[in-house]
Amino acid sequence: MSEPRTTTVDVNGHACRVWTKGKGPKLGFLAGLGGLPRWLPFLDRLAETRTVIAPSLPGYPGAMGHTELDTHLDWVLAVRQLVDKAGLAGADLVGASVGGAFAAEMAAIFPDRVAKLVLISPFGLFDDKEPAADPWAQRKDVLPGLMCADPARWSELVAAPEGANSVEWPIEMTRASEAAARAFWPLGNTRLEKRLGLIAAPTLILWGEGDALLPPSYAAKFAGAINGKTRVETVAGAGHLAYLDQPDAVARAVLAHIG
Repeated sequence: MSEPRTTTVDVNGHACRVWTKGKGPKLGFLAGLGGLPRWLPFLDRLAETRTVIAPSLPGYPGAMGHTELDTHLDWVLAVRQLVDKAGLAGADLVGASVGGAFAAEMAAIFPDRVAKLVLISPFGLFDDKEPAADPWAQRKDVLPGLMCADPARWSELVAAPEGANSVEWPIEMTRASEAAARAFWPLGNTRLEKRLGLIAAPTLILWGEGDALLPPSYAAKFAGAINGKTRVETVAGAGHLAYLDQPDAVARAVLAHIG
């Protein structure tokens, strides 16, 4: 698996890493909890027919600047800068988990920025009758099972990459968790339902059938609130981060949707 090309863009005076690989029309990816400590097999599948561009959200691996973002509006505007500066304005966009919530915000508030949209178990909603789990209140040994159907997939994601400083790496992953908490605590509820009706982009919603963090029933809540052409697909054998559990199946669904 060859490495992606690495560049950086400036967001609010802080560097954010952008990974690029592949050929064909541009396809953006905003990662879920944990960010992108490493390039993934899922992204390689997409890069076979698309130029995949994966910018790191502020505070996640490869990026800084989350401490400058105090409100949800701050985050949304920072992600817009990131999308624009990464060259993704007007491209197809895939967002997962926390990245899925921001991808939905881009499509709702800045509709010219998103052609076709894929949301993989996105944050942003909360139903007290079917409450989401709180990822920031879990023991370290419990969290992998909330993130993936195969807990080892999460452990592999967050393990220190080759060449990483063994002392600094745990700090970097703690920073990523803090960044997500600044944007989505408590319980990932950003009142996104008030804006979903503004989405006009053709939308595919993917949900892992075994998502232990966000109930799979939330997929119907998203689909019911989004105007336009929206489909829901369940990913068998997958948890919250379905692209880690089932990279081939998720990539096929994404590519079939965006054409």
